[in-house]
Amino acid sequence: MSGRRVDAKVVLLGQEGVGKSSLVERCVHRRFRAGPYQNTIGAAFVAKVLSVGEQSVTLGIWDTAGSERYEAMSRIYYRGARAAIVCYGEDSGLVTVTVGLGGTWGSGAGPDTSFPDLTNSSSFQRAKFWVNELQNCEEGCRIYLCGTKSDLLEEDRKKRDVDFHDVQDYADEVKAEFFETSSKTGQNVDELFQKVAEDYVHFSAFHEMTEEKGVDLGQKSSSYLYSCCHH
Repeated sequence: MSGRRVDAKVVLLGQEGVGKSSLVERCVHRRFRAGPYQNTIGAAFVAKVLSVGEQSVTLGIWDTAGSERYEAMSRIYYRGARAAIVCYGEDSGLVTVTVGLGGTWGSGAGPDTSFPDLTNSSSFQRAKFWVNELQNCEEGCRIYLCGTKSDLLEEDRKKRDVDFHDVQDYADEVKAEFFETSSKTGQNVDELFQKVAEDYVHFSAFHEMTEEKGVDLGQKSSSYLYSCCHH
């Protein structure tokens, strides 16, 4: 991992095979790999610099393993996260390639399966699990719900098993942003990460302004910047 300063820690969570690694690949390296596919073990790290107005923001992105057997490990990586991108998809059961704990992109990590994700409701239920975990342990972590591989729905609308309006209603309920993305075409990928960076900048500016005025934001508001769960 490089010594580059990270402004905001971002974690990707979701069931194995939903396309988290492909999302990072598209965002950071501007490419999409059609295969062969590899599942992440542990987590892979990469930094992405984005511009918000005249300010540069470095996102430290942790791409976590989606398998339930690494669930406890994933909790380590989302502690102190300022944003969580929670993806929903379906388990692939494909060949696994080991990525050392705390590995970086280019050291063995690779994109996930391209099986449908917006077409499988079980992974959406898994996404709800992660949202609940974040709300319980990282109250101030901003949540971004991400449906992936929307290009597959363009090919066949009948594949959709997770209703758009149901997800939007749920996102409103948990106060999350909602994006449908395609790592293959790039649809909404830049918009997603740009929104993460913008929210970080705007909240930080608001936090600094209210602190200068002596306004007590309370633990829940300021916990966007600090973890509320230390176990």
